Amino acid sequence: MALKIWMNAGLVDEADAKVSVFDHGLLYGDGVFEGIRVYDGRVFELAAHIKRLFDSAHVIRLPLAMNRQELGEAVETTVKANGIRDGYVRLIVTRGTGTLGLNPLICKNGNVIIIADTIQLYPEELYEKGMRIVSATTRRTHPLAFPSQVKSLNYLNNIMAKIEALDSGVPEAIMYNHEGFVAEATGDNVFIVRDGVVLTPPVEAGGLAGITRGIVIRLARERGIQVVEKNLTRYDLYVCDELFLTGTAAEVIGIVEIDGRHIGEGRPGPITRLLREAFDNYARGRGQ
Repeated sequence: MALKIWMNAGLVDEADAKVSVFDHGLLYGDGVFEGIRVYDGRVFELAAHIKRLFDSAHVIRLPLAMNRQELGEAVETTVKANGIRDGYVRLIVTRGTGTLGLNPLICKNGNVIIIADTIQLYPEELYEKGMRIVSATTRRTHPLAFPSQVKSLNYLNNIMAKIEALDSGVPEAIMYNHEGFVAEATGDNVFIVRDGVVLTPPVEAGGLAGITRGIVIRLARERGIQVVEKNLTRYDLYVCDELFLTGTAAEVIGIVEIDGRHIGEGRPGPITRLLREAFDNYARGRGQ
């Protein structure tokens, strides 16, 4: 069955969901987006995602035609119209139609697009046995070039690192910043465990302020696990006891090898497994 897509003022058939070839979202990646999960028919952390979208739009001076409540209602409407029980929402705001020049201030009719569909997660086997990853040579964009906290439509920095991962036969890669510190993976935040302490790079190192990241930090602390935000190096990843990634699509997934070096005992460790279970319970409303 064809999807129903939200386009600006309401739902349209998938075949009718179109934007102009002169939209600066297409021409220049000028826009912002959010990826949001749906669990058991409930849109997960919707308010937090919409806040981050508005923050991103504010930073790039992108006006939105809808307020936060209207946007939230549009997301809910789109999810229900497509009968999504467990799935994924892509919420997109583009700059709108302009010219072939860069000037964004002449763009008109910015688009609000909402897609609700099922999602292809990593195979269950990877959650049980753990994932192999590599370090990317592609450096995270310098924070003075563009702030990593903005979730923009221009994802080429991450895509180039993703290509490195795929060329190496693995699904993910770690990206480092201009100082050599861990920033993030191509689509996920990074955590390690050393001597029972959970460590994760600060957002200032070049990673996105992930919604899942924040929840996992809170869930860990509620369970008496110390969490410290600090700069991490490649060495730290090589010698840690556990390594895991968090993200909207990935949720919590353990890493068992990086750059040919085994992590811990070669399988997801106890804290990784505990936090994966805790997050799953929280996301599906099963309490703490």
